[in-house]
Amino acid sequence: MTKPLAALALCLALATPAIAQDPGAMARVEILPGWRTDRGTHMAAIRITLAPGWKTYWRAPGDAGIPAQFDWAGSDNLGGVALHWPVPSVFHQNGLTSVGYHDQVIIPIELTPRRAGAAIALSAQIDMGVCEDICVPVSVRVAADLPAGASRPDARIRAALADRPMTAREAGVTRVTCSVVSGARGLSVTASIDMPSLGGDEFAVIELPGAPVWVSEAVTTRSATTINATADMVPPRGTALTLDRSRLRITVLGERGAVDIQGCD
Repeated sequence: MTKPLAALALCLALATPAIAQDPGAMARVEILPGWRTDRGTHMAAIRITLAPGWKTYWRAPGDAGIPAQFDWAGSDNLGGVALHWPVPSVFHQNGLTSVGYHDQVIIPIELTPRRAGAAIALSAQIDMGVCEDICVPVSVRVAADLPAGASRPDARIRAALADRPMTAREAGVTRVTCSVVSGARGLSVTASIDMPSLGGDEFAVIELPGAPVWVSEAVTTRSATTINATADMVPPRGTALTLDRSRLRITVLGERGAVDIQGCD
């Protein structure tokens, strides 16, 4: 995502324990410092507290959302970052659909140190969107010192980790197939998923992680025991798209939670 204009960006300097609050009180962002795991990683979290009526977005925000971007380049002793996104909500407004969070979201971040057993100096630039009737791009810098010593696990982060999508096996998915049709601009992909209902108006999101392609909102329908989700994939102008079906990621959201499906036949 292109970085927002300076007039719209909220560049916030903060100190440990890494709290940032924008002047309009739309959102407050902080690092929950967390603990070192038995694997030698450090489990921390980003907590975003939103003003009433405002929302922010999931990793795949839908046609009406702004995807968050994270830049960890200012950190020391950081070898890798894995984000564990909690189950989001689906919002319908003005004929558009978006996927994200309201009130508050805690996003666990699992950090791998370059030097095992040493502290991590975490510094991140976060560019995200927050929306009410209008959407505002927000730029926030957060920082925190994360020691290597033993610390007690944070119940808030544990709860966010538990609020994850089910695996395909846990959700009772028995078969996932994909059909692909080539078009003038890219590909149309239809995923057919045999699985029990999650209740309510089920909504599927199709992603192709790591590929620079635009993926449309999926048209989702259910027929008996099968969900069908169709999305268009368009690569950058002048490039071709070769689809590896094993890399597709399909998330189905419903009234009773979500399921995360990796790949299809």
